[in-house]
Amino acid sequence: MRVRTTAAVAAVSSLALLTGCGAADMTKQASPFANAQGAKTVTLSVQSWVGAQSNVAVAQYLLEHELGYRVDTVQVDEVPAWDALSQGRVDALLEDWGHPEQEKRYVDDKKTIARGGGLGVTGHIGWYVPTYLAEKHPDITNWKNLNKYADLFRTPESGDKGQLMDGSPSYVTNDKALVKNLKLDYQVVFAGSEAAQITQIRQFAKEKKPFLTYWYSPQWLFEKVPMTEVKLPPYKEGCDADPEKVACAYPHTPLQKYLNADFAKKGGKAAAFLKKFKWTTEDQNEVSLMIAEQKMSPEDAAKKWVDSHEPTWKKWLS
Repeated sequence: MRVRTTAAVAAVSSLALLTGCGAADMTKQASPFANAQGAKTVTLSVQSWVGAQSNVAVAQYLLEHELGYRVDTVQVDEVPAWDALSQGRVDALLEDWGHPEQEKRYVDDKKTIARGGGLGVTGHIGWYVPTYLAEKHPDITNWKNLNKYADLFRTPESGDKGQLMDGSPSYVTNDKALVKNLKLDYQVVFAGSEAAQITQIRQFAKEKKPFLTYWYSPQWLFEKVPMTEVKLPPYKEGCDADPEKVACAYPHTPLQKYLNADFAKKGGKAAAFLKKFKWTTEDQNEVSLMIAEQKMSPEDAAKKWVDSHEPTWKKWLS
């Protein structure tokens, strides 16, 4: 799954599942546990992609079973999650893909949100084609050759243009600007959600059909549908500053955690634990695969990971 970049099927444990990004805007839903003074309660924001759900599942499991907290989860879109965090509707956001405007407003200026440190995972958004297509047409992985292959990607939804498949309209992406500024004969078509996008990708792959899609890593689907990234013009610092003029690739973004400022100061062991929570891409994908592919509940997936990775999470509790 970003103002500067974005991504990113999952929902919170009480919502429908499959997997970086887009959910109903629930920022007006104030959790009864958020910012609860003196109470052993924590409210975590959950974004709608499975990697984010994996973070929350493991954090929730350890907060409940090792530290004795009651944990509530609320699903919020990426940008509204910053508002909810600032206002104390949620206590922590465990996976942010880079929102410099919100960071400046809430962290630097208003000081209502505190930095919680790196998640340990580096995110990257890009355009991908199935590897079987890249092997057949090696030059298709250079953006300069995409117009040559536009006919391959036509769908009823894209009309006489090639289809560039995105996920949810709520994701912050640069794709429409990229198509326009790179003069590509393509139409951005939204699948509607990460779950719908995954379903489309898997169907295309099953039939060995061509597809071009906005996608991101880390993501468990790469293990099931091998994809090759299309090289866009190189990313340079500031090349995406003007959303209308973007003509470069997405950056590689070390994913960050953020805490409500009051919670960061007064959240006790829970806040200290969340600041120390840091794992690898492989860890996150392991849990994500259990949830999205093996259909385990987030709690069961978290328990299985916790049971086999004690040396990793023990450090978060010290």
